[in-house]
Amino acid sequence: MSVKTASGTDDSDVSVEAKSRQRNGKGGIAQFTRRVPHLGLLCVLALVAIVVGTQSDAFFTGDNLLNVARQVSVAAVIAAALTLVMTAGGMDFSMGSNVYVIAAFAAQLIHAGTSVTVTVLASVALATAIGLVNGLVITYSNVAPFVVTLATATILDGVSLIVLDGRTVSSGDALSGLGSGYTLGLPNLTLLAAVVLGITALTMKYTTFGRDLFAIGGNEHVARLSGIAVNRDKLLLYAAAGALSGLAGVMLLSRLVSSSPSPGGGLMLELGAVAAVVIGGTSLAGGHGTIAGTVLGVVLLGVVANALNLLQISSFYQPVAVGTVLVIAAVANQLQKSRQGQGH
Repeated sequence: MSVKTASGTDDSDVSVEAKSRQRNGKGGIAQFTRRVPHLGLLCVLALVAIVVGTQSDAFFTGDNLLNVARQVSVAAVIAAALTLVMTAGGMDFSMGSNVYVIAAFAAQLIHAGTSVTVTVLASVALATAIGLVNGLVITYSNVAPFVVTLATATILDGVSLIVLDGRTVSSGDALSGLGSGYTLGLPNLTLLAAVVLGITALTMKYTTFGRDLFAIGGNEHVARLSGIAVNRDKLLLYAAAGALSGLAGVMLLSRLVSSSPSPGGGLMLELGAVAAVVIGGTSLAGGHGTIAGTVLGVVLLGVVANALNLLQISSFYQPVAVGTVLVIAAVANQLQKSRQGQGH
């Protein structure tokens, strides 16, 4: 039996309306968290920035922020290429080593008197060839990309030492315009990385090649049956990854002004890029990836590294701190994706 209120409304109707408003309120918050892309990663990045900003007055200064932007530029270019590769269900662990080989190769060319234009073109061409070899082996041997590219990385690490012959080779000021120059108040390295990221994002969203990568990563067999030239796209993909590695190698040389023997340096650079891409939301299984998430991942790693230096934390603790932030960011990102899945 329902009871009429003074306004003529049943108590049961009021109760239903109240419960509905309560549900809609909770739903509104949940829908908001689902609609904001990479909200978990943004929260972690903001938290790190706030904590460091309260501990160091130098963190939010313009010079420091520009320094962070310059430092992450090389990693951003590698991460852009890796986002493409992983979206298609592949993996390339050789890009970091490719970067160091190209830096050594370019340094030797410049040291020998080769013009900057020829050096850059030759460097990108060599890196593209290395990427293409990876693509050929992966595509036509059916060996796992992880195995092929890890073997390539090992080979390239040795080649880098051979090219330098144990010496540090300087590029002088030949690449200073790129490495230390500014345009419109921003480092040229950062602007170049932004262009690469922008082109990559447009490629993934608006081109047939980009859409094919999502299809291949989702289900390669179905992609073949749908008429997609999977082998061709894979070759183009790994060649493009090689080309961007070559560009990153020139960028690295321009920033460091010299190339030195660095055993393991390529692998560390590569692992940082992989971490940035993964915490940015790109799936290791393929079929999903975003450049926006990759950018946030790269920025987070750069901010954490910069924060540890500003806070003068011992290098012994830096890997622990970086790993902890990565785990928190990855978990936060995964929780948001789980909520998005439940919302559909």
